Amino acid sequence: MPNTAPPPPHEPVQALRATFYAPVASFRDPLFPGITRILPVPPPSTVRGMLAAATGAAAEPLILGMAAWSEGHGIDTETYHPIAADGSNPSAGGRVRAGKGGATAKDRPFLADVHLTVWLPDPDGARLAQALRRPCYALRLGRSQDLVHLTGAARVVLEPARTAIVGHALAPLDGHDVPSAHTHRLADTVSADRLTTTWSSYLWCDEPAGATLVRHAYREAPTPADPHEDTQAVWLLAP
Repeated sequence: MPNTAPPPPHEPVQALRATFYAPVASFRDPLFPGITRILPVPPPSTVRGMLAAATGAAAEPLILGMAAWSEGHGIDTETYHPIAADGSNPSAGGRVRAGKGGATAKDRPFLADVHLTVWLPDPDGARLAQALRRPCYALRLGRSQDLVHLTGAARVVLEPARTAIVGHALAPLDGHDVPSAHTHRLADTVSADRLTTTWSSYLWCDEPAGATLVRHAYREAPTPADPHEDTQAVWLLAP
């Protein structure tokens, strides 16, 4: 069973650090219905959904830490085929007729070369390490066509931190005081029937922030090769 609360911030935590890469991804902002506005970082619900694809479970409401960024962005043009609720314009082969309320072309923003790091404390970390080696379903980050690749997995120790490099880590609102951080309202979990969504507000830096004072945070323990290195801040986020 997944964890139900983050470990106390005064204890070291054994964890899995998994890194992912997606050539293209698009995270539509559901708070702007009817507008193709995208988020610059995947919501925790999207990451948990990707992990559920790895395990084959209906959902993985587990504790995780994450950091994400992209190398670029652009706008593509897509053809939408909305199906009329009254059945007046049924689909044929996944397509509907053009016209009012029918097939239409819209601009769709996207992110390019997306990098994602996920920290999973044990026992979920050990369980997901096995699943990510041989996932039950294809790993996707966002839309069904946005395939994501596992690029690395390593065992790490997360230790409580008072200072750490914030980088592109997702943090709670009281996690740090970096002036350039942006606040984003993101989905934590989405029910299987998509009728219920839980939300939280997070801090995220589009430009990597250096070492700073942090609260309720961890960092990867420095390695023996460099015992004085400053490592990435990690906030363990509950669903």
